[in-house]
Amino acid sequence: MSRSLFIYSLIYGGLVVLAGVLGTKIAEIGPLHVESGIFAFLLLVVLSSAVAELHGKETADRLVRYGFIPLILSMALIWIVIRLPSAPFWNSQEQFQAILGQGARLQLAGLISYGISQTLNIYVFTKLKGDGAGRAAWLRGLIAGLLSQALDTVLFITIAFYGVVDAVTGQAIPIVDLMTGQIIAKLTLVTVFVPLLIVLCVRFGRKLDLTPVNA
Repeated sequence: MSRSLFIYSLIYGGLVVLAGVLGTKIAEIGPLHVESGIFAFLLLVVLSSAVAELHGKETADRLVRYGFIPLILSMALIWIVIRLPSAPFWNSQEQFQAILGQGARLQLAGLISYGISQTLNIYVFTKLKGDGAGRAAWLRGLIAGLLSQALDTVLFITIAFYGVVDAVTGQAIPIVDLMTGQIIAKLTLVTVFVPLLIVLCVRFGRKLDLTPVNA
């Protein structure tokens, strides 16, 4: 395994797990409100695109598929730990469960949206490359990131919240409004950060692979 693929795979696996934890906080960025897991997911888009550029579509697709392993393992471990009896002197069980405990529907939404959107990102990124060699990676990354993150939002919010009724108001959660805000926020962040980060990761990966192993 090349050095860049080894390092990027390690980071990718960690970010897959971290995204679910970060997503429990809703952050405010100017007029936009976003779930904080988006920052980890954008880096997943960057890494999968960089791996596709450096090592090909097939390798990048395997990276996405293998990403399900740490994601599912982390869900299982969190489920187990939440249900373990707490030590008598530890009084943070409710906060711990509120932050890390997700319902089965949210977990299913996360698994489906992750797999499909990341696969789409790699497909579009490599398809636009055609027979060229490294042609306009920043532009391909931008287009692929915009499409994949828009789809990610539609899938996740639809699966997670369609038909869900607000416990306070008794009204159905307005998923269209929720989607609109999330898509605007995600596409803004994709446009600003993803193209540059892809170019930097590709350059750094090539440098890693050219450096002697004993350096």
